[in-house]
Amino acid sequence: MDRSLFVHDIFVKNSLFGITIRSPAARGRLKGIQFPRLPTVYTPIKAEDIPGKNQLDGFSVPVLASETVSYIGEPVALLIGPDKAKLEEFAALCTVTIEEEPPVFSPYSVPPEFVLAKRNITLGDPEKAFEEAETIVDGIYRTGIQEHWYSEPQGAVAEYYHEIDPEKEKILIHTATQWPFHVKRSVVSVLNLPPDIIEVHPSRIGVHLDGKIWYPSLIACHAALGTYITKRPVKIILTREEDFQFTPKRSGSEIRIRSALDKKGQILGTEINVTACLGAQGIFTDEILDRICLGALGPYKIANLKIEGTAVRTNIPPGGPFAGFGLSQGFFAMERHVSHIADTLRQDPAEWRKSHFLYRNKTLAIGAPLKEHVPLDELLDTAAGMSDYHRKWASYELLRIHRREKEEANIHEPLRGIGIAAAYQGSGLLYSGADKGVCSVELTLEKDGSLEIKTSMVSSNKEHTFLWQNIAAEVLAVEPQAVKVVSDNTTISPDSGPATLSRNITMITRLVERACTAIRKQRFRDPLPITVSRAYHAGKLSNWEGKPMDHYALSHLGWGAAVVEVEIDPVEYTPRIRGAWLGVDGGRILSETKARRSLINSVIQALGWASREHIDYDQGVIPLKQIHGYNIPVVQDIPSIHIDFVWNDVVTPKGIEELPFSCVPAAYVQAVSQALDHNFEKIPLDARDIWEAKKLKGTEAPL
Repeated sequence: MDRSLFVHDIFVKNSLFGITIRSPAARGRLKGIQFPRLPTVYTPIKAEDIPGKNQLDGFSVPVLASETVSYIGEPVALLIGPDKAKLEEFAALCTVTIEEEPPVFSPYSVPPEFVLAKRNITLGDPEKAFEEAETIVDGIYRTGIQEHWYSEPQGAVAEYYHEIDPEKEKILIHTATQWPFHVKRSVVSVLNLPPDIIEVHPSRIGVHLDGKIWYPSLIACHAALGTYITKRPVKIILTREEDFQFTPKRSGSEIRIRSALDKKGQILGTEINVTACLGAQGIFTDEILDRICLGALGPYKIANLKIEGTAVRTNIPPGGPFAGFGLSQGFFAMERHVSHIADTLRQDPAEWRKSHFLYRNKTLAIGAPLKEHVPLDELLDTAAGMSDYHRKWASYELLRIHRREKEEANIHEPLRGIGIAAAYQGSGLLYSGADKGVCSVELTLEKDGSLEIKTSMVSSNKEHTFLWQNIAAEVLAVEPQAVKVVSDNTTISPDSGPATLSRNITMITRLVERACTAIRKQRFRDPLPITVSRAYHAGKLSNWEGKPMDHYALSHLGWGAAVVEVEIDPVEYTPRIRGAWLGVDGGRILSETKARRSLINSVIQALGWASREHIDYDQGVIPLKQIHGYNIPVVQDIPSIHIDFVWNDVVTPKGIEELPFSCVPAAYVQAVSQALDHNFEKIPLDARDIWEAKKLKGTEAPL
């Protein structure tokens, strides 16, 4: 099957179709499911029909709800049949009976059993710091839910066939997944079959923003169940509305930060309180919560610290990973907070940052040492130089002060502001529980001089393939076109873990380079073909709670600084982004063109999250008007975007793709805050929020 195809475009002869029967209630006990009278060619499937374990591998997610339901839209049954229109008619006649319980929708008042994880860390003496404070700066920073908006809705195709030996059956799964082996392990467990019977062939994933790590495994299990029971190919594709309403989104968060300052504006101590709403079921709970907490610390020197973090579940669809796994939510809060501190002190936020950054031979508050050079001064200067930040900031500050002395009715010129923020990004997961700590590749140099690279790592484009081909060509002196990457079959490719958090460009690239070097040493001693495998095994580093995490995730940090400039219409108060500038240290950049393209795409997505992409659940459901009116950036909305790199060729490649999500939103909100002379603390921040703030300006003190 052609991996360049989307799932929607995959057609298998004699296929049946599948449709999901979903819970109509947000919380309760499932008492029964009544199906209408069905023709013999239509098959209902319930939880009791599952031959193996009713749970995804590594996550407490039921494949089909059996006893309780935890959100509106949770799968409770499947209908399989040859006619999609008829399936929809039959599905509308199904009755799901639930003994309802009071649902929990607010993450800020949950019962104890809805708390998934907590963090309570104290460093130094924060109480004494607040007692000695000259000034206290306090803020509550909220980040909204963001939709992945995939190129196609989630889906899967399952095929059933016998090999020459009729006792050797096979089930092939086609799905757009970032993690083929998670799909395989889940299907193997659900069907209770030997691993060699299940093959997973990843299809084209498009732009996914980490939304296709675990959820494709659920759809794949549904399709595989249909195929296992009917012995026919089964295709399940969600509608766009289903996908929007019931698949994972970026988790919402609320982060309160209080900082005690001395007379010179130095931070004496900080208190941070994090609440992360992960929706139902709690996917990657520790990973997301600790990344939000890490981001909320920022890259700053804080001697006296108290941080309390809480991850809660609610009765809305599961939240989950979204570019950065929570780090960007935390960075938004701290970067917004330090700009607020600088505003309070009447200082340039860029200059304030320079005097408070962590530098080499320091450690992050979690205990991870910073062994490499931290180039934040250079990155701030790079972003500021490209954008003419310092002159604009000083000019807009004068205009802001001048406007305070004028009547609002006399202001007719556009309001302008500029903001700056910084962030870092690691590579790979903090915790190796979900991915088994696996990351491996296998390379074979054939007799004809061609090279085959086997990995289960997938990507939204072929850019990593080109990079690996060039590395192989450089190390082994083979033609790039003679290098073939095999990553479309879990039967012949090694388990390389999930394609997320820049693991392609960091871990896998490093393993490919090591394997090529090993082949080069053997090629004139041993006969061809030569096969070499290389694997990464997670090293351990204890976090605040003593739970071991992978040190690699924080040992090679990519760094970035962003500037965003905005202009606000004085009549409609509609913000227009005039430009975005980003300085990046990504270590050795293997392809400047590809790195620049990736970062520009991330800047666009980050600006969408910050300025327009708005989702609210109403009693556990996203209203249809939000689905049909979801406001993602289009071509005419994209501002000029400028990227520059701090070149560092002696350092291995670092992860950089998620950096814009961690620094661009805070820079945008700071720019709007300066333009309107109002301290904004949330995203998305759009014209409606600005208009509401405008009406309140007469009742508040200026920045």
